[in-house]
Amino acid sequence: MSEVVRGVVAKAKGAPVSIENIVIPDPGPGEVKVKITACGVCHTDLHYREGAINDEFPYLLGHEAAGFVDTVGEGVTDVQPGDYVILNWRAVCGDCRACRRGRPWYCFNTHNAASKMTLEDGTELSPALGIGAFAEKTLVAAGQCTKVDRRAPAPVAGLLGCGVMAGLGAAITTGNITRGDTVAVIGCGGVGDAAIAGARLAGASTIIAVDIDDRKLELAREFGATHTVNSRDRDAVEGIQEFTGGFGADVVIDAVGRPETYEAAFYGRDLAGTVVLVGVPDPTMRLDLPLIDVFGRGGSLKSSWYGDCLPSRDFPMLIDLYLQGRLPLDRFVSEEISLDEVEEAFAKMHRGEVLRSVVVL
Repeated sequence: MSEVVRGVVAKAKGAPVSIENIVIPDPGPGEVKVKITACGVCHTDLHYREGAINDEFPYLLGHEAAGFVDTVGEGVTDVQPGDYVILNWRAVCGDCRACRRGRPWYCFNTHNAASKMTLEDGTELSPALGIGAFAEKTLVAAGQCTKVDRRAPAPVAGLLGCGVMAGLGAAITTGNITRGDTVAVIGCGGVGDAAIAGARLAGASTIIAVDIDDRKLELAREFGATHTVNSRDRDAVEGIQEFTGGFGADVVIDAVGRPETYEAAFYGRDLAGTVVLVGVPDPTMRLDLPLIDVFGRGGSLKSSWYGDCLPSRDFPMLIDLYLQGRLPLDRFVSEEISLDEVEEAFAKMHRGEVLRSVVVL
């Protein structure tokens, strides 16, 4: 039997979100219904509301979530009712060319639930990133559920579902930071601070935080930054070079995703160094770099998709590190809010007042 729950819906481009009754069908084959306990408010949700992803309105927002398996559909064996899970938007297919080559973190055919959640009038909803977790319950593909240790509080655990995982993975997996490396992170929001935490965890010797907001730079120090550069007051590249013996950093992570920040990352790295782009650019943005510099500086220019993570491998490991006191995931939670406060949380996020507002149900 289907059931009706409350959820946060974006009905039109740029319009304020509203609380609506959501009809959740029983899970079909390979699907799971999850009771949501907590869900972080991510920039991607705001992009959906603003129509920057696509125009498949109405959207059921929310995707950075943790909760408990409610019911499972036919053929589901990896999880069962009562399991504590983090939701992810990379349900690895196991059969695409990336998976067959042993690189499932690049899976090119990730999938979502086939059954549709709707409004009470039958209007089909588009769940954000195939999840839609600003709701009391949601319906996902079984592969979008990753079991973790239930000792980790849901407001903390759910953050691995998107932004924090993106930043940690950009440092540890994509950037391949190792002991003694010098690292710079441009943009010190949630993703950037997660990259800083990841660099610290990997043993980087120097971690330079770059931002235009002194409040964010101070917070970046709490996550492990050894030096800070306010790029509103001074050139970012010069600042990075100052703290790396004039050479530039071994790895520079662009957690903003704008042409000017990417250029700073490109020139702020050492020769043969690595640039990692994890901030998501606007589709209209373009980049102009001298090709001779791309050749002459060597090294690697990488993009990090979801931190190049494999949820089944990474989520349990990172939760274990949190429970050991080695990964400060709880510091990312700025406030806990209700479903009714999501619109104001978007405003706070836009003003740079929070790392993460987390909806708790």
